[in-house]
Amino acid sequence: MIGKIIGAFAGAKAAESTSAIGGTTGAILGVGAATIARRMSLPALAAVTVGGYLWKRHQDKKATSAPVA
Repeated sequence: MIGKIIGAFAGAKAAESTSAIGGTTGAILGVGAATIARRMSLPALAAVTVGGYLWKRHQDKKATSAPVA
């Protein structure tokens, strides 16, 4: 129960920094992420975390190397 509340709070705060996701949607995604993370094994959780980090680095690099028109 507390994990879902923390997940909802973190999701809502993360959604505030994006324009595509609202606070309520972020809270729902945070609850879902907390539930999925609890059921995953530690190696799978580490793989998802590393994969997300590498995806973000790739997207950031692609955004900075794109020509500005």
